[in-house]
Amino acid sequence: MANKKHYLIVSLTLGVIAASSAVLIGLTNLVTKDRIIQNENEKINKGIRQIFGDDAVFSKDPKESKEIKGYDYVKYFYTIIDDSDACLGYALRTTGFNAYGKVSLIVGFNCDNLAFAGTYTIVNEQTYASTLNENYLIPLNDGERQLDDVSCGATYGAKLVRDMVKEAQNAINDIKGN
Repeated sequence: MANKKHYLIVSLTLGVIAASSAVLIGLTNLVTKDRIIQNENEKINKGIRQIFGDDAVFSKDPKESKEIKGYDYVKYFYTIIDDSDACLGYALRTTGFNAYGKVSLIVGFNCDNLAFAGTYTIVNEQTYASTLNENYLIPLNDGERQLDDVSCGATYGAKLVRDMVKEAQNAINDIKGN
């Protein structure tokens, strides 16, 4: 009988701990979820401005900013305009994973000829994140490195980025009908 009482007390104690933990996690999510979304949107806006200039904003037309389905990496499409509603370019938000971690980028293209305009890193959780950034992403954006030149000390991360940019190029051509 003493064993049953002991098991009951242990079970109830663990149940109370688990329930308390669930409540704390739920409350933390309730308090922080809006701020997390706001921070992500600020980072996306910063990336759009870095690629297209300080007066770049999203188009207010809902058809010009939407979630994209049917691609492995491309998740969102945005038309970027200036204050006079002139098209500055298109931005595609991409997210990919490999054995070394997650990468999420904004990939920009010009309006006129859909030429690659640059990338902006939203999330870089790769094991060699700084190497990927310094030896591949920055030179790629500066025009000092070709997209297919992935030997940089973080080759798997560079291959992931390359595949994300290529898929974004295919997606923008599909979306804009070229």
